Amino acid sequence: MAKCPVCGKPAAARAANPAFPFCSERCKRVDLGKWLGEEYRVAVKSPEEDEDGGRLVPDGEPDGERGGSHDA
Repeated sequence: MAKCPVCGKPAAARAANPAFPFCSERCKRVDLGKWLGEEYRVAVKSPEEDEDGGRLVPDGEPDGERGGSHDA
């Protein structure tokens, strides 16, 4: 049996529990309130970050030298 993500009590399967994965309608509403109150947030990567959290730098350009002039 799954655990309710809000209170940790056992949550019955979806067939027997319309509030699944929560144990009750109350916990389902508590969770919704946390989303609406911005207690939960989905992490968003900026376009300048790669999967490892580092900055993306165009090929051939050392990190930290963006926008500078290059002597040939």
